[in-house]
Amino acid sequence: MPSSVQLFRDQKYHELKEECIQQRQLFEDPEFPASDGSLFYQSAPPWKVEWKRPKDLCEDPHLFVNGISSHDLHQGTLGNCWFVAACSCLALRKRLWQQVIPDFSKQEWDPKNPEKYAGIFRFRFWCFGEWTEVVVDDLLPTVDGRLIYCHSNVKNEFWSALLEKAYAKLAGSYEALDGGSAADAIVDFTGAVAESIDLVQGKYGEIISEQMKLFEDLMKVHRRGGLISCSIAVSSGRASEVETEMGLVVGHAYSVTAVRKLRLGERLVFSFKAEKLFMIRLRNPWGKKEWNGAWSDNSEEWKKVSDSERKSLGLVLENDGEFWMTFEDWCKNFTDVDICRIVNTSYFSIHKTWEKKMMHGAWTKHSEPLLNRSGGCFDNRETFLQNPQYIFDVKKTEDKVLVSLQQEDRRKYKKEGRGDSIPIGFEIFKVEDNRRYRLHKLTVQERVATSPYINTRTVFLKRVLQQGRYVLIPTTFHPGITTKFILRLFTDVPSELRELRTDKPKMTCWSLLCGYPRRVTQIKVHSAEGLQKQDRSGGANPYVLVKCENENVRSPVQHNTTSPVFNTQVIFYKKNLGSPITIQVWNSNILCDQLLGQTVLAASPSDPREQQTLQLRGRGSQEAAEVPGHITIKVFSSDDLTEL
Repeated sequence: MPSSVQLFRDQKYHELKEECIQQRQLFEDPEFPASDGSLFYQSAPPWKVEWKRPKDLCEDPHLFVNGISSHDLHQGTLGNCWFVAACSCLALRKRLWQQVIPDFSKQEWDPKNPEKYAGIFRFRFWCFGEWTEVVVDDLLPTVDGRLIYCHSNVKNEFWSALLEKAYAKLAGSYEALDGGSAADAIVDFTGAVAESIDLVQGKYGEIISEQMKLFEDLMKVHRRGGLISCSIAVSSGRASEVETEMGLVVGHAYSVTAVRKLRLGERLVFSFKAEKLFMIRLRNPWGKKEWNGAWSDNSEEWKKVSDSERKSLGLVLENDGEFWMTFEDWCKNFTDVDICRIVNTSYFSIHKTWEKKMMHGAWTKHSEPLLNRSGGCFDNRETFLQNPQYIFDVKKTEDKVLVSLQQEDRRKYKKEGRGDSIPIGFEIFKVEDNRRYRLHKLTVQERVATSPYINTRTVFLKRVLQQGRYVLIPTTFHPGITTKFILRLFTDVPSELRELRTDKPKMTCWSLLCGYPRRVTQIKVHSAEGLQKQDRSGGANPYVLVKCENENVRSPVQHNTTSPVFNTQVIFYKKNLGSPITIQVWNSNILCDQLLGQTVLAASPSDPREQQTLQLRGRGSQEAAEVPGHITIKVFSSDDLTEL
């Protein structure tokens, strides 16, 4: 259960319920009244809608009838199949739906104690990084005594209709739920990390190796409690809600209810010419209309499978909207998949756990370039670095990093015509190992990752990064656009993610005594070659040590080579313009490290900024005796501390 919960519109469920019970009246929500304003902001329903309570629609209302199931739900007249698909996914995971419907047994109708019923219910959603409790009354929109929106296939079960009402309240109206993303709803139900994959662009229907990687990934996500949905995109040749010749519905969200490898016995290996089948099970939120290709409910393929194998797969031969497909057919027939990972951050788990950091931020406009934080994407070279910047460290030799950038939910702005998500994305740069201030110019830094730029609420990226320090820059695609965001970073070991807010070292009282920096210098040590051999095999274990004034930065050791590639970046803020910068190459030994050579730089702004290869020398000044080896570097210096 979440440790802290925010109250939507500051409505306190227990106080409101107690007040209603004492006054012997049923709760009517003043924040989301049973009126047209809660139904729509633009398009009125074509019928006269009456708001009725469950007790007016059936004799024995319940939240749940025979538990909760992905088969409970039907869509109704609202175009929110994505929401129903997300609910179907949620119903598969008891731990997750119990977060969304807290104390469900206490909220249930109690025929033995009817006086405890007050017509008030509560639900929790993960809203922009915080669990938020939403209170609703149980007045539901009906026509001719029937629920017109999401409802159960059992007349006296109301969890889905009430959950939908709470979600509509959060969005501003029921109409605001017309058209959306199953991934967004799943994130709101769970706090999961959402990833959207374009199956066509990734050629998953054609490249078998990519198909198998995706299958293993989906199977792992599903096994570890993640939720998956998929759809067929609307295009010029395919209108929304139209059924394909294979029985699938275009522009419609399906929930994935199982991902399995089906092992075949000897008899079946002969029939199918394969030892394993890679299978996926889906559910249509309409509760009908199913795939009619291979492995569909009444296909020839299933007739070859024994009863025991059918039992282990949970096969139901009914037109209930749930069906199996081979993974290959799924990749060829669907165009988009939303994967919602429940990222494990528990220390008490047998599965891999992740270190999580979350930051709230915003893109804001300002006429002063150093204060502007809405510079647009990398294509806007003049303003790109005028965005929020976040720094983090990869402390292992290499680490898999998950990044999720989520903009605020814009559905609440639909009535103002601003409900569409803004195209967003982010860039990751490998930067100087000792950087502590904002980037102002890209010189020696290495651009290592770029997310997709898409107008979805969440953008996700998985990358393996090498040891070092990184700056992550979240951006809108176009400059000058303002909105809020949350950034989540998951790593194997703590990343110390934090925002870079200052542009240069601060002037303090100590600066008057000890001096204030007058020059900034960036150095990239690319590589060395021709180093003196240090062992019998003719190799060495070199590393670089870069020193200036009282600061030094050391690179990782490169093993068994006399031509190491370091790619080490450093930045120094010099107080004394005459202070040299010394770059030393050392050999790592068990007992005592040995200096292989060094170079000493004045690092003046007038020095060449192109890559240069310098002769290594012994200890002393720039004129010390030459020693074997050369070092290749790039140096940038400026007396403007906010240039680099």
